Amino acid sequence: MTFKLTNEQLMIQSMVREFSRHHVALTAAERDRTGEFPRENLKKMGELGLMGMMIPVKYGGSEADTISYVIALMEIAYSCASTAVVMSVQNSIVCDSIYRFGNEEQKEKYLKPLAEGSLIGAFALTEPGAGSDAVRQSTTADRDGNFYILNGTKRFITSGKNSDTVIVTAKTDETLRHKGISAFIVKKGTPGFIVGDIEDKMGLKASDTTDLIFENCKVPASSLLGQEGDGFMMAMSGEMKY
Repeated sequence: MTFKLTNEQLMIQSMVREFSRHHVALTAAERDRTGEFPRENLKKMGELGLMGMMIPVKYGGSEADTISYVIALMEIAYSCASTAVVMSVQNSIVCDSIYRFGNEEQKEKYLKPLAEGSLIGAFALTEPGAGSDAVRQSTTADRDGNFYILNGTKRFITSGKNSDTVIVTAKTDETLRHKGISAFIVKKGTPGFIVGDIEDKMGLKASDTTDLIFENCKVPASSLLGQEGDGFMMAMSGEMKY
């Protein structure tokens, strides 16, 4: 069976390869030593359309196909695996979740800056006592009028420190098991949202990994992504892509 890239896919490959070799690779080794987050490169990648590749042009994305996205990700990873990790979370989990489950207001508010690379996103599912088993998570979100109150700890969250916006999964109704898990878009700086220490990893240090702690973190009901109960489906579909 032969597999031939289209002319458009070859153009994307060539463009990203040149950028990756001439820009991303230059500081990759130093970043892996120091753990410096590649924010400047991510912004340039946003200008090239690499941070929201499969998002429609209407929302600031490139509207590329999956093969083009994988090709671009591979070329970035060739020069810097850390930068590729951030790019993959941004595209596959954050942008895709907001596009598929978000309402029009959320799409207009978040997708364009995410696709531009001016806003970095994270997805907080994993927990100390549950790993990435969404059903066993203990983080809760209790409705309080026009707000939800989040309590719990998320662990090993990619871009946990350097992200600006985080999609957080939490139980809104424990009795419903997987159907009682919801997701929320939470901004950094929200009272009760605490960022833990950066993990001292053996590699991929420019992609920070941290705990995220929520202590009576009060978020508007409008931050609910999709409907109550959509969180499990969102987490599973995101994991299959990541």
